[in-house]
Amino acid sequence: MIGVYFDQAKNYLPAVRAALLKCDPALEVVDWSEALTVPDRVDYVFVWRPPAGDLKKFTSLKAIFSAAAGVDHIVRHDPDWPVHVPLIRMGDGDTALLMGDYVLWACLTLLRGAHAWALQQQAREWKREVVTRPSGSCTVSVLGLGHLGGRVATHLRDAGFGVRGWSRRPHTMDGIACFAGPDELDHAVRDADFVVCLLPDTPSTSGILNARLFSLFAPGAGVINVGRSSHLVEADLIARLDDGHLGGAVLDVFDVEPLPAASPLWSHARITITPHVASQASIGSRMAYVVEAMRQLNRGEMPPLAYDAQRGY
Repeated sequence: MIGVYFDQAKNYLPAVRAALLKCDPALEVVDWSEALTVPDRVDYVFVWRPPAGDLKKFTSLKAIFSAAAGVDHIVRHDPDWPVHVPLIRMGDGDTALLMGDYVLWACLTLLRGAHAWALQQQAREWKREVVTRPSGSCTVSVLGLGHLGGRVATHLRDAGFGVRGWSRRPHTMDGIACFAGPDELDHAVRDADFVVCLLPDTPSTSGILNARLFSLFAPGAGVINVGRSSHLVEADLIARLDDGHLGGAVLDVFDVEPLPAASPLWSHARITITPHVASQASIGSRMAYVVEAMRQLNRGEMPPLAYDAQRGY
């Protein structure tokens, strides 16, 4: 039996059930209230922000599936979640492809000054400021080379950008200059034209996009944050945009969502805001991933995107 919980989508269950049954007609899929009436029969749960204390009630759980790539909505908000149960992060193929598309769009938006075009259109102004610099002359540094970051790096490489990657552990990727560990972070971003943040949310990554790091970027560089809001020091970003060292930013994640109307980010001429939509695959794609992960677990295999408490993601 699979229990499903979403705190903001009360009508989500029918679509999830249909997608799961398409992958495996033998599955029994129930909503949260029904699952709580038979907690010993629930083998798996698929959740987004489940009520604190509920997960420990399911005594026969084989795995907890996060509806997102992150698991903060569980590990930071439910101190009693059953840590002995595998916690699987979302990692279907479409999610990675969509993130690659988004970041490529963001890089091109910054390179070509598309935000300025949008403002000119609103003002009915015709100003031809031609950009002659091709993507192949630009360097993009991708911070985080996991399931999403690795796909973003290859997507940008295939589009012609020069790409560097930085991660906690060493990686080897064709056509990508890889750096690892705290000692190599500065080398990874020095003189970069664009820096993309796709790191996990851990104490060591909090505030990593700050004034010191920005000072290493190439003049006029762009910042793209699609990781976690905790990575970015907003005041430092605004200051470096205002003094001209940074040329622009594309932001998809924020401390408070929806972003409050009073936030200075809304009105900044060099910031493009998207409402946390960078990468959300179809329900069908995500449920196919869940079913395959369940099959792996039933074979005694651990899915590759299982949460690791020591790493923090």
